[in-house]
Amino acid sequence: MAHVGIDGERKSGIDIRAEHVTATMAISNIVKSSLGPVGLDKMLVDDIGDVTITNDGATILQRLEVEHPAAKVLVELAELQDSEVGDGTTSVVIVAAELLKRGTELVKNGIHPTTIMTGFRLALKDAVKFVKSTLMVTIDQLGDDAIISAAKTSMASKLLNADEDFWSKLAVDAVRSIKTHTADGKARYPVSAIHILKAHGKSSTESELVSGFAVNVQRAAQGMPSMVKNARIALLDFPLQRHKVQMGISVQVDDVSEVEGIRQRELDITKERIQKILQSGANVVLTTKGIDDTCLKYFVEAGILAARRVKKEDLTRLARATGGHVVVTLADMEGNETFDAECLGSAEMVQEERVGDGEMLYIRGTAMSKATTIVIRGANEFHLDELDRALHDVLMVVKRVLESAAVVAGGGSVEAALSIYLEKQAQLLATREHLAVAEFAQALLVIPRTLSVNAAQDAIELVAKLRADHHAAQLDPKDNNPLKFTGLDLFSGDVRNNLLSGVLEPAISKIKCLRFATEAAITILRIDDMIKLNPKPPPDDPRRGH
Repeated sequence: MAHVGIDGERKSGIDIRAEHVTATMAISNIVKSSLGPVGLDKMLVDDIGDVTITNDGATILQRLEVEHPAAKVLVELAELQDSEVGDGTTSVVIVAAELLKRGTELVKNGIHPTTIMTGFRLALKDAVKFVKSTLMVTIDQLGDDAIISAAKTSMASKLLNADEDFWSKLAVDAVRSIKTHTADGKARYPVSAIHILKAHGKSSTESELVSGFAVNVQRAAQGMPSMVKNARIALLDFPLQRHKVQMGISVQVDDVSEVEGIRQRELDITKERIQKILQSGANVVLTTKGIDDTCLKYFVEAGILAARRVKKEDLTRLARATGGHVVVTLADMEGNETFDAECLGSAEMVQEERVGDGEMLYIRGTAMSKATTIVIRGANEFHLDELDRALHDVLMVVKRVLESAAVVAGGGSVEAALSIYLEKQAQLLATREHLAVAEFAQALLVIPRTLSVNAAQDAIELVAKLRADHHAAQLDPKDNNPLKFTGLDLFSGDVRNNLLSGVLEPAISKIKCLRFATEAAITILRIDDMIKLNPKPPPDDPRRGH
């Protein structure tokens, strides 16, 4: 590219498209084997030797330090799906990579990328419409068991699967306990109000759901009360330590006795700060920083429960739940030090309880929003981390099912139904977009095919059975036709009605999965040129100027 005056290399046309397909398929193949209830786990070791064992698509891709720009799009896609829906991160990456691969094949065959993109968007629109009109089932028709079934389906591929009855009930109870209503009367379930706390020891079935907020700290001194009722909580983000003269300030003293006076004043400044906090009516003090012995003495004398080194995110969550504010400094606009009583949070009770090998503070009956804590127990750090990740996915699925109140049959059912439907739609189109719609339909079959392969079943035969059932269902499109819910039974290697078998997923999860995967594929398909500039050598490099 030197003749254009640009110091770098340029790739364009089919070369760059082929490179993008290679990169995205490499990412897809990494997570492919972890899809489904019999998916396998990945062990990821980072540059300092930390080990992560997981089969959560988003976690696997986050831990990989991906360099390729097109592959990065897929990593961001998995993160988006994780934050929006919480589950389906692996399938969204696999579908996006398959769409891109098939789109690129069409480009090689002389179809213009714009036509393919239009066709993909058209297919997506039809697919979403079909899911909403035909495949979706409301919770009202299925009853409460559907929520438990959706939770079990989410944890089928996770570590929680061994005790699915215990965990699904715990997850549903946790999400229901934080129900709030918006201004227009809609029910909302903010999962951020559920605090997950990890404690070593015992088995995972001895995990418990605690009504209230648990913080993994203990009171700072034994002389403090272990329980405070009608708590007024001061949430501080500064240290309560003896005031020291700042660095660089020198004080000249003529009389030795004045040194003692300076020391005494330093102590008094700290004492005045604590008095201001106590005068506001606080009887529980939590700080993210340290509290030294001098300050502890004042708290013990006043009968206050104080805890230090609380995590910043815990304090922020607690402020939201108790209606308090995290105070960063006591200084006001005039330069004086004051502590406003409005900054205090309130709760019915703060109590220290023993859990496992250590103590934890439990804050119950928070004023503003309901807060719930799940204390998970497990053998070691890897186990607890994976339980935490799996539980987050399950909680998000339960939240989505409760908020959208609609589910679809799982086990490749939706993808197979859409594949048959979109093939028919493609035949009705009189424009060249029909080629892209037909490829979109074929691409969706990658999900049932991968599920079958991971379960060591005959993928060709199973997918053929699945398609035959869905074809029959769409020839006779009655509302109560049970064939439209046919999905894979990966343990027996057959097809069955997954709606009756309790293999359910939130409808919004499937719809967003299709939307995100299509947008990601289109984003990469739009690229037909990549210019990579050479890195500039440092100023003292002898090659400069040559």
